[in-house]
Amino acid sequence: MTKRYSILRDMSNMPSREPFGHLSRSAGVARSTVFNVVPEPRVDTEELTTKELADLNRDTTIVGIAPIMPTQLIVPVEVEDTGAMSTWGVNAVGADASAFDGAGVTVAVLDTGIDADHPAFTGVELVQQDFSGSGNGDLQGHGTHCAGTIFGRDVDGTCIGVARGVPKALIGKVLGDNGGGDSDMLFRGIFWAVDQGARVISMSLGFNFPGLVTSLINQGWPSDIATSAALEAYRGNLRMFDALMGMIRARAAFGNDAVVVAAAGNESRRQMNPNFEIAASLPAAAEGVISVGALQQAGNQLQVAGFSNTLPQISAPGVGIVSAKAGGNLTKMSGTSMACPHVAGCAALWWQAVTESAIPPNAGNVVAKLLSQAHSTVFAPTVDMADRGVGLVRAP
Repeated sequence: MTKRYSILRDMSNMPSREPFGHLSRSAGVARSTVFNVVPEPRVDTEELTTKELADLNRDTTIVGIAPIMPTQLIVPVEVEDTGAMSTWGVNAVGADASAFDGAGVTVAVLDTGIDADHPAFTGVELVQQDFSGSGNGDLQGHGTHCAGTIFGRDVDGTCIGVARGVPKALIGKVLGDNGGGDSDMLFRGIFWAVDQGARVISMSLGFNFPGLVTSLINQGWPSDIATSAALEAYRGNLRMFDALMGMIRARAAFGNDAVVVAAAGNESRRQMNPNFEIAASLPAAAEGVISVGALQQAGNQLQVAGFSNTLPQISAPGVGIVSAKAGGNLTKMSGTSMACPHVAGCAALWWQAVTESAIPPNAGNVVAKLLSQAHSTVFAPTVDMADRGVGLVRAP
C-alpha cells in the first residue's frame, strides 16, 4: 500500500563532489546553516510504501516529509446582520489615519483566487498562479473578499482596504472552486510567493482534520484507526510546516523575507458554552506564523467573537466585514478569515514604515512592530487575554 507524501528538500544540501566535501556538513546541521548558503527549497510529491519512506532517511537533502492532507477555506460564519455596510475594521486598526499605504510592498494571498476584474483591484498588478487545478479566477468568492480587505481600493466611495497603496499582489489559488485543496498545493503556493518576492503572505484557510477522518472511514477504515492515521498526518504536517518556516527564516539574510499570517479558525462555540474553545489550528499553529483571532464590536469596546479559536497571537476585526464581492459590488462576511487580512494589510503598512526608517527592514522587525504596537485597552472587561493575544492590531 502506498500513500502520497509531500517532501521538502533543501537542494543546497546536495553532497559536495569536491575533495573533503563531506566536511561541508556537520552532523544533523544543514550546509546552508553552517556556511550561510542560501537555502534552495523544493517540494516534491511522491507515492511511497512504508519501506520506501524509511529508505528516504538516507537522503541528506530532505528537510521534511508529511502525508498529504486535505485543506479547506475557513468557512465564514453566519452572524446577526446589523444592516449597516460600515467598514468599521479599517477604522478600528487605524489604517484610515495612517501616513502609510503599503506602497512598494508586495503581498501574497493564498486562497480561492481573485476576481481580477473587480473595481477594488484597479491599478494593482495581479500575478495569478493556480495550484488547485481549477484555473485562475474566483468562483467561490472567499479569496476576493480577503484580498479586498488587504489592499482593495475604494469602491463607490467606500474604503474597504487596509493597505490601499500596495502596487503588486501575488494570488496563489491553493483552494479550488469548491473551497477545498490539499497541503501539497499550500506548500507549493508558499514557496512560489516567497520566490516571487512577497513581503506578506496571508492564509485564511485550515487543515481539514475531520475531513480526512471521514474520507478514511468512507474507504472502510475503522473509526479509531482512521482517527489515529489522521492525527499522524496532522502531526507530520505540523512538523513539515515548522521546517518550511525555518527555511523561510534562513533565507531572510539573502533578501527573501516574508511575514506569514494565518486565520486561527472558527471552531470555538463560546455562544453555547464559554468552555467550548478550540486552540488555533494549522497553519496558524505552526512556528513562525502569526495566528489571528476575530473581534466584534460591543458598544465602544471590543469582544472576541464566539467562534474565534483561542490562543491567537493577535486579533483583528472579524465580524460584519465589508469587502469585495466576486462578480462585483461589496458583501459582508464574518470569521477569522476576515480578521487575518486586516493583520496582513497592517503588516504591509509596517513593512513600508520600517523600510522608510532607520530600522533594518526585515520580517523580524515588522513582526516585532505588529505585536508590540497592538492595543490592549480596547476590550470589554470579560475578555480573556488567551482569546485575543497581545491585542488589536494597529497600523503605524
